Amino acid sequence: MKLCYLDAFSGISGDMTVGALLDAGADAAALVEALSSLGAEASYRIEKTRRKGIASTKFHVEASEVRNHRHLHHITEMIDRSALSPRARATARAIFQRLAEAEGAVHGTPVEKVHFHEVGAVDSIADVCGAAVALDLLKIDAVACSAVNTGSGTVRTEHGTLPVPAPATARLLHGAPVYARGPSIELTTPTGAAIAATLAREFGPLPPMTILASGYGAGDRDFPEHANVLRVLIGETAAAAESTTVAVIEANIDDSTPEVLGYASERLLEAGALDVSLSPVLMKKNRPGSLLRVIARPEDRESLAGLVLRETSTFGLRIYAAERRVEPREHVKVSTRHGEIRVKVAANGTFAPEYEDCRSAALAAGVPLKQVLAEASHEYLKHTR
Repeated sequence: MKLCYLDAFSGISGDMTVGALLDAGADAAALVEALSSLGAEASYRIEKTRRKGIASTKFHVEASEVRNHRHLHHITEMIDRSALSPRARATARAIFQRLAEAEGAVHGTPVEKVHFHEVGAVDSIADVCGAAVALDLLKIDAVACSAVNTGSGTVRTEHGTLPVPAPATARLLHGAPVYARGPSIELTTPTGAAIAATLAREFGPLPPMTILASGYGAGDRDFPEHANVLRVLIGETAAAAESTTVAVIEANIDDSTPEVLGYASERLLEAGALDVSLSPVLMKKNRPGSLLRVIARPEDRESLAGLVLRETSTFGLRIYAAERRVEPREHVKVSTRHGEIRVKVAANGTFAPEYEDCRSAALAAGVPLKQVLAEASHEYLKHTR
């Protein structure tokens, strides 16, 4: 699968996204031809430039229109009449739908009555459609995004001066990891946030991938603190059917009782941990202790880390990213003397009766668990030979 990773360490905007994808190899002539079919009476210019010494691409939209308030249906009609590919049209429509929903929630207005202000201008329509076209040209199958640098300070809008992130930007980034670093300025725009929020399947560290290309999209300003660019990394994901980044949370604990550690493990699993384990370790001053290790989805990292700190005696944690690969698998049912048992089967032939099914059957029949496990395995093998 071909993945595009948006590295938003200096925020993300629509023109930065288009510039980065062009810099990574998207066909500039094909992109301009597609955008020209929107009938927006605009011209498009692609400039090679530098930001803090980093060679990057700046995407410019030049139009006579300054402010033109539009409803969502006006924009989708422009997209539907264009010569964009079906996939690019669907992507652009989805981004504007997400943006309309955010604007509607902020202003308490139904989606169909939302007035697009800044994002209704031709340059923003070109940015969204340009990003959709470029992703299609590069044959991107999936998008992931880093934590997003929103910037700080205030920004002037149609609704007056507002704090950064602007209300629509904040709404769009609900559930995504964000932070503010660098100059006191808006780094992530509503258009950029809509692109990331709509397309990214996950936010967090760089997923496992083989990098094939990279590109840098220039922002409007050149900062002294850091390169004001959006970086994209494009590559092939690992061959495993399921390969993703997980957060590993660890703590060495030598002053908690087994009851407390057992209870904490149960709470962590109930709260969404993928796995929890306890291993004996020898700690400083030759104290025997336990290594608590929690495997978590990136989006659950903070809540589970907080749970470890609340439910155990540890004063500190180690948190790092790791790659998780899982074999493709399916469930088949087998009939035993004690009822139906699900058996988990991997593509490579490995199988295992589901513990909970076997446990319930053993308790109901009053027989040893190992007997139910053996019978389920026998029935599965009997029908697969």
